[in-house]
Amino acid sequence: MTLIHKFIFEDLRIVVDVNSGSIHLVDQVTWDYLTGLEEGNDEQQLVQSLAKKYSQEEISEVQEEVAALMVEGSLFSRDTEGQGYRVTGQPVVKALCLHVSHDCNLNCTYCFAGAGHFGGRRQHMSLEVGKKAVDFLLSASGPRTNCEIDFFGGEPLLNFPVVVELVRYGKTQAQKAGKRIKFTMTTNGVLLTKEVEDFLNSHQMSVVLSIDGRPEVNDAMRPTRGGEGTYNRIMTNFKRFCASRDHQNYYLRGTFTRKNLDFSQDVLHLAEAGFPLLSVEPVVAPEEEEYAFRQEDLPRLLAEYHSLTRAYYERKQQGTGFEFFHFNLDLNRGPCLPKRLSGCGAGYEYLAVTPEGDLYPCHQFVGQREFCLGNLDEGVVNHGLACSFQEAHIYNKPDCRSCWARFYCSGGCHANNYHSHGSLENVYQLGCELAKKRIECAIYLQVKQAITTT
Repeated sequence: MTLIHKFIFEDLRIVVDVNSGSIHLVDQVTWDYLTGLEEGNDEQQLVQSLAKKYSQEEISEVQEEVAALMVEGSLFSRDTEGQGYRVTGQPVVKALCLHVSHDCNLNCTYCFAGAGHFGGRRQHMSLEVGKKAVDFLLSASGPRTNCEIDFFGGEPLLNFPVVVELVRYGKTQAQKAGKRIKFTMTTNGVLLTKEVEDFLNSHQMSVVLSIDGRPEVNDAMRPTRGGEGTYNRIMTNFKRFCASRDHQNYYLRGTFTRKNLDFSQDVLHLAEAGFPLLSVEPVVAPEEEEYAFRQEDLPRLLAEYHSLTRAYYERKQQGTGFEFFHFNLDLNRGPCLPKRLSGCGAGYEYLAVTPEGDLYPCHQFVGQREFCLGNLDEGVVNHGLACSFQEAHIYNKPDCRSCWARFYCSGGCHANNYHSHGSLENVYQLGCELAKKRIECAIYLQVKQAITTT
């Protein structure tokens, strides 16, 4: 099992101790010594080999430092937390993704939801079903105090009156139950009026705003159902909305495809437009789609993340920085062990609710009947499926068990894994390579920031 990961980024040699999460900045002699240990070289042979390049004093110093780090458990440490890990206890539902609308006013080329209707008929969630969902969450969350509801679609603002009533109902019922519900919304912004803005702000709702970057990129992939571009309209709405909340509690979230492999330019475009909270994600699509990535695109994509990292750091130094979601990495092993091993909790802690009240593991499985877990009236009845998601942690994924990044990515997205292999346990390889690069970028940025401020 991989115990350390070494990588060179720009001018820095960085070593990650996989199991402890410790990060080490090393010089060339230490790098070479650790490489020899990784390769299983005998200590005496390793010293003799290093003596051709370095003095005995340098080698001895490295030996002593590495030995001390091993003793303190921050280098070549063993995986003690997860040895023999078993899922125990009955999970509680922490969050619901309410599909308040299976309809959309856009026709995004890459939409996994089939332009909003998820392979079914176009419809909205009724207030009655929405209230059942709130009641279900408050009950299924057990002793948990803090819960979350994300209004999703399609486009949730097509059903805004129901959203308004559900927020009010949810707050009232949560207070009666001694709980709190955090409400969020994902919207394409076309219907983001001043009235909607005032409501979202008054209830301190987090919002994900969908836009893909430069006008030509966004309009090619995110047209209206009539084929018209949306950039100018939604950008006007987004600027007004984000300014109204002092650029807090939101993310501009985009998708990049094979049509814009220079996606760093889209990130920088949005940053230069005045939005400091950004997330741009790689599309996941069948290979036959013209906008889907090919394996031969990987070197270009990795290089683009490298370029973005360089630009990100330079802007931070110049005082014009922004936050990029994938670079916000907690190097102090912040999440609890189950979170690090299992990720989002889809299928047992996090559920999606359709307009009819059916329950699915997450929004990306909605409409695939074999993944229906139950409904709001009966609750989760397909316990075997829920258990499958709960058991899909990194120790049950062969590729993850030997991967240095396993405690950071938690095994990747269940939906991406399943849709690429037909299995929750086999990982989406291209996505893994991109995730590992993003993690290296994030680690480099934190190390670089640390050494420039000391």
